[in-house]
Amino acid sequence: MERKVTIQDIATMAGVSKSSVSRYLNNGYISEDKAKKIKSAIERTGFETNFFAKRLKTKKSGLIGIVIPRIDSVTVGKFLNGINRKLRENDYQGMILISELDIEKELDNINSLNQQGVDGIIINSMSITKKHLEITSKLNIPTIFTGQKSEFINYIKLDDYKAGRIMGEYFKAKGHKEIVFLGINEFDKAVGIERKSGFIDAVKENNPGSRVQFVETDFTFTSAYLKGDEILKYKPTAIVCATDNICLGILRYLHERNIKVPDEISVAGFGGYEIGGVSYPAITTIAFDYELIGIKTAQGILDLIEGKELEENNDIALELIERESVKEIVDKGGIG
Repeated sequence: MERKVTIQDIATMAGVSKSSVSRYLNNGYISEDKAKKIKSAIERTGFETNFFAKRLKTKKSGLIGIVIPRIDSVTVGKFLNGINRKLRENDYQGMILISELDIEKELDNINSLNQQGVDGIIINSMSITKKHLEITSKLNIPTIFTGQKSEFINYIKLDDYKAGRIMGEYFKAKGHKEIVFLGINEFDKAVGIERKSGFIDAVKENNPGSRVQFVETDFTFTSAYLKGDEILKYKPTAIVCATDNICLGILRYLHERNIKVPDEISVAGFGGYEIGGVSYPAITTIAFDYELIGIKTAQGILDLIEGKELEENNDIALELIERESVKEIVDKGGIG
């Protein structure tokens, strides 16, 4: 049986990269010289792939662009698993570009995916800026954001304010009044503002004498660890961290100084990471179903491609998981 010509064969014949051939097939941007060489190679071989034939027939590539801020994250992995499952069920494939926590690169990635002819773009954004709105408003393909929200875009996200309130109500019920919230910069509105605000509002509501101090870190274990000295100056009975990963840094800091958790200081976080359940002590947390977020986001972009509206109810369940890292304060005047 004669061997079928592949995209790599075309790339070799034309003296271009495989990605250049893919962009040509997707009506993406390549130089005029490369386009001529690729076209000539295709004509000489009679090349046609199922993918190319499908595009000619349906005017769709079967590709969804996915922009993520980083790959070294438990939550991103679960999020991508959910997206991949839903796309595979619908005969779509994802093309992932990583922004490396650089907002300009994130914007470039959106433009790049559009040029490569994807049918829609999922953007797990660090922030939604005016440039995001300008770029996406000019695209002739649908986009959907996750992680952040704006009234001017399509989005699916967690209710970070609600998550913060759940944790705040929990600590208020446990009798804690001197609390440090170890969070991130407000550039990330979801985690940096909404999650923190929900927590503070719940703690202070009908709770005279309560104080929540804010200490800024980033998402890394190391940065959280290095904030330990600053946190202890406030003499807190509890440290609430914006993520479970931040919690792990603080747990290490406290352990090295023989400060017992939760007997002397309680610690809690957000995320529901598996590692938080096997750390010692196990971390009390608000668990998020990141895989479900991925599934709902993928379904959202597929609906938009088909001209449907997003579902109005995209609530993602939030679950308080109470473990070993929080203690109730019996003596309201100090550490229990």
